[in-house]
Amino acid sequence: MKAFHEAGHLEASLKRRLPSRSPSPGPAREEVGRLAGLPAPLAACLPVLSLSPINQKSVWCCGWLPCTPLRIAATAGHGNCVDFLIRKGAEVDLVDVKGQTALYVAVVNGHLESAQILLEAGADPNGSRHHRSTPVYHASRVGRADILKALIRYGADVDVNHHLTPDVQPPFSRRLTSLVVCPLYISAAYHNLQCFKLLLQAGANPDFNCNGPVNTQGLSRGSPGCVMDAVLRHGCEAAFVSLLVEFGANLSLVRWESSGPESRGRRKVDPEALQVFKEARSVPRTLLNLCRVAVRRALGKHRLHLIPSLPLPDPIKKFLLYEQNSRAVVDCSEEEAICRASRHRFLPL
Repeated sequence: MKAFHEAGHLEASLKRRLPSRSPSPGPAREEVGRLAGLPAPLAACLPVLSLSPINQKSVWCCGWLPCTPLRIAATAGHGNCVDFLIRKGAEVDLVDVKGQTALYVAVVNGHLESAQILLEAGADPNGSRHHRSTPVYHASRVGRADILKALIRYGADVDVNHHLTPDVQPPFSRRLTSLVVCPLYISAAYHNLQCFKLLLQAGANPDFNCNGPVNTQGLSRGSPGCVMDAVLRHGCEAAFVSLLVEFGANLSLVRWESSGPESRGRRKVDPEALQVFKEARSVPRTLLNLCRVAVRRALGKHRLHLIPSLPLPDPIKKFLLYEQNSRAVVDCSEEEAICRASRHRFLPL
């Protein structure tokens, strides 16, 4: 009902703006609505929209910010409208007065279908550099793993990239001063384990979740010094710690030698998570785990999606993608060794 009410406001506003050119009702209007598959009030607006610049930013409804029809459709989650407007020439990456793109508002309002349509049409999965937040950050905060998967599939950067750095300054001239702006941090703070794992699988930096160098001394005093520190401080369960260990986090960045769950500022620490952390730091990591981390870093996060095409056995490819455990890889390696030995008429002892 709200959508129909808003559509009525939109239609009335358009007619006031274009009184001499308002289309008359008839077969043409019905045909447009039928083709777009839209509710009647929204379908009625489309002939009027066709008479004005499709990318024009206007105040379509009382109290709304000046924005394009595409931005309104994405906000309301009307996938048919989004698709129709794009096919009619709407620019997918135009921003509103807040620097928000249509994709960003679709993600903020939880509209997966509209987000997918925009991504397929070429929308920037990272949003706009004129806005502090990103689609990835918001999806990670609210735990929308389905939307996060779509963003990653279309090439979204899972590390912070300082959107507000002016073009005249060299890249990364504004150093990271707080982990709060990082997707990994926010997903851990809200205990969204699935999103946390998706970010790491996509190549997120497990220590600072940031592109470029980081001055650890420049981090705000009293704030977490790295992602692992943040995970422990926020009382995340042991699974978060285990994931960071598996993905190669630098455990020496956390200064907790004489600390415990009762320490000041760390009373939320999960005892089991702290125990997993201490054990991981006291025991050397396996060669298999170190090799996986090294291979993934050599490939770089922007080429991780090519792993399935590598000329390697499926268990090893799944292992590199963190879709299979090390035991399966060991079994695969032993089986291949036996096969090679058999081909050379040599049986291992």
